[in-house]
Amino acid sequence: MTTTVSLRDEATVLTVAGEVDLATAPALENAIDTAFGGKPAALVIDLSEVSFLASAGMAALVAAHQRAGETRIAVVADGPATGRQLKMTNLDQVFAMYPTLDQALTALRGN
Repeated sequence: MTTTVSLRDEATVLTVAGEVDLATAPALENAIDTAFGGKPAALVIDLSEVSFLASAGMAALVAAHQRAGETRIAVVADGPATGRQLKMTNLDQVFAMYPTLDQALTALRGN
């Protein structure tokens, strides 16, 4: 699993690629904590390049949502590797989920 951070439209974008499982979820948590360290107004966690999302990865997303404070969070997840799991576990009801990064950024600009 790899992560990269960029700034787009006043939002911090954390792009995640590869497999997010029990072994890599701590690295995802660290990347999210680092992104929160900059106190962004909005954080987009882009999972569009994730090929496998295990329950440990979903737990990391829930923990990020709980730690967000004033930071608005959006998750980009679509397709069988990410979106389906998040919807089946009703996590799409916990945080804002979008099929593309552009849609997430547009929604955050509107808030």
